[in-house]
Amino acid sequence: MITKISRPIFGILCIAIFGGFLHAAEVPLDDSNSWPFSQPADTFTNDALLDLRSLNEKQSGQSGFISLSLDKNDFVRGDGEPIRFWAVGTDAYKFTDKEMNEHCRWLAKIGVNLARLHVTVCVKKEGAQISDVNQEIIDGCHRFIKAAKDNGIYVLISPYYAHFDIPESWGVEGGKQHAVGLIFFNSKVQQAYKKWTRTFYTSVNPHTGLPIAKDPTVAILQIHNEDSLFFWTSAALIDPQKKKLGKHFADWLGKKHGSLETAFLSWGDAREHEYDDPANGVAGVFDVYFLTQDWKGDMARRIRDQTQFLAEFQHQFYADMGSYLRDDLGCRQLLNATNWRTADDPKLKALERHSYHALDIDAENEYVGSDFQHKGGNDGYRIDPGDFLVNESVLPKPYEMCTNWTQEEGHPFIVTETAWKNPNRYQSEGPFLVAAYQSLNGVDAVCWFSCQTPRYEENPLKSFWRIGDQLATHKWNHCYPGMMAGFPANALLFRKGYLKQAKPVVIEARPWEDLWNRKAPRISDNETYGDQRNPPDLQPGWKPVGDEINRVAFQIGAVHSKLGANSDQTLIDTDSLSRLFNPEKGEIHSSTEELVWNYRDEICTMNTPKAQGITGFLKKNGGTFTFTDLTIESQNRYATINVVSLDDRPLGSSEKVLIQVVTVNRLSGYKTKDATFAIGKGDKAYNVQGEQIVRIGKPPYRIANTEVCIKIKNPKLTKATVLDINGYPVKTMTIKNGVVTLPSSAIYTVLQSGE
Repeated sequence: MITKISRPIFGILCIAIFGGFLHAAEVPLDDSNSWPFSQPADTFTNDALLDLRSLNEKQSGQSGFISLSLDKNDFVRGDGEPIRFWAVGTDAYKFTDKEMNEHCRWLAKIGVNLARLHVTVCVKKEGAQISDVNQEIIDGCHRFIKAAKDNGIYVLISPYYAHFDIPESWGVEGGKQHAVGLIFFNSKVQQAYKKWTRTFYTSVNPHTGLPIAKDPTVAILQIHNEDSLFFWTSAALIDPQKKKLGKHFADWLGKKHGSLETAFLSWGDAREHEYDDPANGVAGVFDVYFLTQDWKGDMARRIRDQTQFLAEFQHQFYADMGSYLRDDLGCRQLLNATNWRTADDPKLKALERHSYHALDIDAENEYVGSDFQHKGGNDGYRIDPGDFLVNESVLPKPYEMCTNWTQEEGHPFIVTETAWKNPNRYQSEGPFLVAAYQSLNGVDAVCWFSCQTPRYEENPLKSFWRIGDQLATHKWNHCYPGMMAGFPANALLFRKGYLKQAKPVVIEARPWEDLWNRKAPRISDNETYGDQRNPPDLQPGWKPVGDEINRVAFQIGAVHSKLGANSDQTLIDTDSLSRLFNPEKGEIHSSTEELVWNYRDEICTMNTPKAQGITGFLKKNGGTFTFTDLTIESQNRYATINVVSLDDRPLGSSEKVLIQVVTVNRLSGYKTKDATFAIGKGDKAYNVQGEQIVRIGKPPYRIANTEVCIKIKNPKLTKATVLDINGYPVKTMTIKNGVVTLPSSAIYTVLQSGE
């Protein structure tokens, strides 16, 4: 049990308050309350007291290919040992050899053992042939695989993202058009994809002597990134492609109903589609909007048929492509279909997931932060002076958490992209919460998106993005100190299993008819939109609508599904759901009793034998927190504090313990002002109170001072060594009576026996 204490107990003098209040201009970071960040060159010597490289194998894949556990829910190494992945997405295939090797060694040092390469291997420019591949990208991936292998890091490859316009020179029917959706049914694009991947996966990597297909360093192959016939983008298909899809629909209808004519008769007076042409074997496929609506009578039967067709057709595409990769190309990796969502997740997401089950692994991309968190003219890819933002932690909004997934039994689940989206100030909670709830509910990997620099990003300003006298920054680089500095402790506790994995508190069985008729699940893991701070199911007195299950289940334990099973196989741990959720206090306890998420106080605590800590708004909660083996006192307004065993022993008897404190970071001179800005258009528009960026700042980053004192109940620990950002000693202090008062610039401190 963790208790909050309002009065200081260690006599620490706390003099600074950092950050602004929610929805108010930030208090700037300057010499009075922060320190300048820099990362020295690292020669990766044995002098480092914090280096997690030893958690990785000497070479990734040395024991064989990653495979599935016996129950097919998790990953094991080639020798059968269970493996958990602390993962990143990376642009390292673009780096020089020196940068690439340094990057991989750094990732291994801070706990990473899986890296995702998100590329598009075809040539997209006008004049290219449809079968052409970008050899420069392939060469970069080959070099990266070697660097990753030598640092014990496994690789996930995503080779295609249909987020571009197909050039006319490809010769696809209809000429220049968007590529989205075509891979599912256009035979010309499918054959091209097979040629691209044949070249990519079967060419010998000159740096390893192995083709990707035979290289166990490459653990997972993803068919493609973010595309679905159930997403809004499918409406962008041009007429020749819609007719092609209509031919596939007609073929499917003929098999289901005995003939296409019988299918049309079964629909009675359902609305006709402009492409209905039964004489020529075409049944029109309505835009996905129609699948988001409720229908009755004849139209309901037609939309039900279309829904089942799209689900089975997409499933078959993945099955066929998986067979090609495995049987034709000899790829021995685990396979994932893609990672997307739908136009209406309550109605359609289970169908999307069903299509993935043709292969091994489920996945989805999910970024943390509301849809009004950052707004500007270029907010999809960069942060400009003048942009608007709302600095919001996820702690008051547990339903935005990126580990809240319904997991199909027999399929591991991975998040292939996540981040606490820039420019949010409250990012240090991310690694803490992901490690905690990934451990609790059994999500097998979460890829932080994306590493765009070999080590920490120290200068994100882009000279080619000038706004007046200022420069803009890229939005999606993950290598900022506020997120990446939190890796070591959290990667360690997740990979070593310091937190217990919970049994499912919900297993929802869903019959096929419910899916074809687009019936919503009883518990939703759908992407959240709008203001999620005060949803009804977090409030006292909440009553479910129908047979709805409260989403707090995701913070209590695992939530599983059984698609295609009778609904009477649904299991719900009603005792845990009621006993562990206290809406009056705003507390959600995990079923393991190791985690407590308080969404009213905006803190989350972790209390296990080998890992204890807290994240969130500390000062407003009294500043002092007592755990089983230690007490944390902090005057930081917001911070994330981990205390983790480095020798796999309980904290009360460990002889080597890591204290990790991550606060907030901003560029020097960063400044905002209070602002109200509009979200949405027309009658759906509404105003949001937040901030506007006045000065985006310049290097160096400034890190809010650490204002933390810790008392640990372990007499063996007599020496505290403060480390630099690379894990090397910079200052040694004697521990008296278990009390450690950290210097203002301390991120990592190692406690040891003085012997």
